[in-house]
Amino acid sequence: MSQTTEAAAVEQPPKSRRHRVHRAWFVAAVTFVTIIGAAAFRSVPGLLIDPLHEEFDWSRGTIGAAVSVNLALYGLTAPFAAALMDRFGIRRVVAVALTLIALGSGLTVWMTAAWQLMLCWGLLVGLGSGSMALAFAATVTNRWFTTRRGLVSGILTAASASGQLIFLPLLSWIIDRHDWRPAAVTVALAALAVVPFVWLLLHDHPADVDHKPYGAVEFVPKPAPVTGAARRAVTVLFSAARTGPFWLLAGTFAICGASTNGLIQTHFIPAAHDHHMPVTAAASLLAVIGVFDVVGTIASGWFTDRFPPRRLLAVYYALRGVSLMFLPILLGPSVHPPMVFFIVFYGLDWVATVPPTLALCREHYGEDSAIVFGWVLASHQVGAALVAFLGGIARDAFGSYDVVWYASGALCAAAALMALVIRRSTPAAVPAAV
Repeated sequence: MSQTTEAAAVEQPPKSRRHRVHRAWFVAAVTFVTIIGAAAFRSVPGLLIDPLHEEFDWSRGTIGAAVSVNLALYGLTAPFAAALMDRFGIRRVVAVALTLIALGSGLTVWMTAAWQLMLCWGLLVGLGSGSMALAFAATVTNRWFTTRRGLVSGILTAASASGQLIFLPLLSWIIDRHDWRPAAVTVALAALAVVPFVWLLLHDHPADVDHKPYGAVEFVPKPAPVTGAARRAVTVLFSAARTGPFWLLAGTFAICGASTNGLIQTHFIPAAHDHHMPVTAAASLLAVIGVFDVVGTIASGWFTDRFPPRRLLAVYYALRGVSLMFLPILLGPSVHPPMVFFIVFYGLDWVATVPPTLALCREHYGEDSAIVFGWVLASHQVGAALVAFLGGIARDAFGSYDVVWYASGALCAAAALMALVIRRSTPAAVPAAV
């Protein structure tokens, strides 16, 4: 062998080093699986409305009120959860949250009164799920990635839809063949099963394993724990509330929640049942939404890295509003091609709004963006809670959901206009909270 060949062989870096996968991707994978395991609770509310109504003779408004408490706490807990993650670490907060979800869901099997549904499904599961909200994904993304953040936030957001895809057909089959109680126990066991993975594999910060964030040029030391988590969450809220973009983001995201979690996720199955569609078929359609939600959210993350986020939001909301206007004429006893088209389209648009909304929070609020996004998410869930409750009231009052579909379509049109009003950030749009 010649000296030149030998030198080239020596200078070539080992293949294992060149192709080593950054630890950030493993953390993202654990986060993805964790969100999937916790997503079981997101699949149940729409499935429980009719069984609880038939067994306990509770009105749909009463059941919708319990769902609205769950959704509201899901959102209102999120900003405090983001601050608690800064104080105690991601791993501890998420493990406790999963345990609360399991406890609340498991206790529902013994309930006999509506207030117990409020306590178990509304309070306990709401607090636990709020601590597992999208602020969790935002915190992981901000700590472990400096590039590809749009893509990663899209993937982690899609995890919830993936969980819905897995659990909706399973839980609907369990309720149809057995009862709603085994379905509640399944949710509890799914949440508990993820706890060991979180505790053993979910690292709080790249510095814990002597790594740089993905895409970072320099090593980033782990910051000291932040005390006064609740005070910081409130301080960030007051700071952000003095800026226009916060209210526009909160308003658009409230409409996002109203037209997804509050409307379709809660009321689509009972609405389809009103048109004599089997519950298992309606649940399968929601699961298909979950399939295309994964595709749409990841694609939205990719688009967010390349196009202005506010324009993406305007397009997403406008298309969603148009699709809702057609839904009343699509519902029927069987699944036909126009309904399949609606499901595919709505799935692609379901939480495609999250990556651009998160990007705008990051653009305007910098280091406080995860907590600001938590408050924006709170508005998302408040919007969802209102429609979950008012949708049930409307069904009791009018005998159908038609007015709810049309009103939600009009709200989405308003959200599209609000998104276009959001301005590009200035170098110091809002000071960091101390």
